[in-house]
Amino acid sequence: MSTDIQKRVKKAGQLPGTPVYTGNRLEVTPTITVASYNNQEFNEYVNTQVDDEQIRARDSHITWVHVEGLHDIHLIGQIAAQYKLHPLTIEDILNVSQRSKIEDFDDYIFITLKILTWSHKLNKMNTEQLSLVIGENFVLSFTESPFTAFNLIRERLRTGHSVHLLENGSDYLAYRLMDTTIDQYFVVLEKISDKIERIEENIIISPTQDNAREIFQLKHKILLLRKAIWPIREEISHLLQADHKFITSFTRLYLRDLYDHVVQAIDAVETLRDMVSSIMDIYLSLVTNKMNEIMKVLTIISTIFIPITFITSLYGMNFKYMPELDWRYGYPCALLVMGLISCGMLLFFRRKKWI
Repeated sequence: MSTDIQKRVKKAGQLPGTPVYTGNRLEVTPTITVASYNNQEFNEYVNTQVDDEQIRARDSHITWVHVEGLHDIHLIGQIAAQYKLHPLTIEDILNVSQRSKIEDFDDYIFITLKILTWSHKLNKMNTEQLSLVIGENFVLSFTESPFTAFNLIRERLRTGHSVHLLENGSDYLAYRLMDTTIDQYFVVLEKISDKIERIEENIIISPTQDNAREIFQLKHKILLLRKAIWPIREEISHLLQADHKFITSFTRLYLRDLYDHVVQAIDAVETLRDMVSSIMDIYLSLVTNKMNEIMKVLTIISTIFIPITFITSLYGMNFKYMPELDWRYGYPCALLVMGLISCGMLLFFRRKKWI
């Protein structure tokens, strides 16, 4: 059974809007990081408990509340109550196995997309869900575990190096969060591309069953990439075309650029998909050719022994009247004939370039 279906089973029989965490990252201590800023000041709070005063949205500030760790349903519920999130939104935040999507509500926009990172230690791709709630002057982001790529955005806010972040609203902050997430896709795509090239070199040198296993694993990773990236194009297209009061014309320009990045990522995924299919074809061809070479050698050996077997079986019938059996040179002559036949057949195969 696939992992997504196993996670979905946890919600079986529940009423719509029932908060159920479908993930398995229970070791992460829930942490709330609040960044409240405008073009004149920046305040930051880090806590493991909900402080209503800290997370409260202010009219004169942009409030960014980032939550790491989703298994504490009560904590998520407190934040949701502060920002009056719909029960279905809370359900979707905790349902980390769903398809990326975008939903419009009266007071906010809800977006989910996948975070893709590459573990250099384990040499594999990691996947988790990012949920964004975009309001008039606030952004809520939820992840299952720490996502270090967001630290750069906090650092720019803290040092005041990003004028656009400080002078624009929550829509631009949400764009930067999505852009940072999508940039990580290209890191993963590059690692998978390098892995494909390495497997291709190994296959050409000597195809093994380990190569086939790695190819199937890559096909699974690329399928996950495709499922993660394709819906994002629909989300950004929706943000560009729909009339959202939270999305300014300034941010729409950057969303168009983000849309181009997603299209490039999709093209890269399709290219990798074709490469893996080609490598699989190469692997099967090389294995077939290797098998044909083995069969060719065995066939040549069998063909050479056919006349030799005929001679030995002919003189092994033990009839009473066989003149050659009483001849003094019968045995060496039989060996000589068999040797000449074998040499003649080998010369014939060599002339035909079969060996």
